[in-house]
Amino acid sequence: MTRRVSAFLVALAAFMIFEWINLGFNLADGHKTSFYVVHGVLIAVNILLALTLAAVGVRGWMRGRADH
Repeated sequence: MTRRVSAFLVALAAFMIFEWINLGFNLADGHKTSFYVVHGVLIAVNILLALTLAAVGVRGWMRGRADH
């Protein structure tokens, strides 16, 4: 994996974490409990996915070769 791809994965992970946490804080009150449960599960799954992407990106950066 090139360092360019690794950097992209880390940047994508950072963006995903920012966006999903931001969504969590911006959920309006007044919905049914199921709404919050579904969105909580979506937020948790996407943050775990972002952390996985970040780990792959960092590992690729450490092992990667420089772009030519």
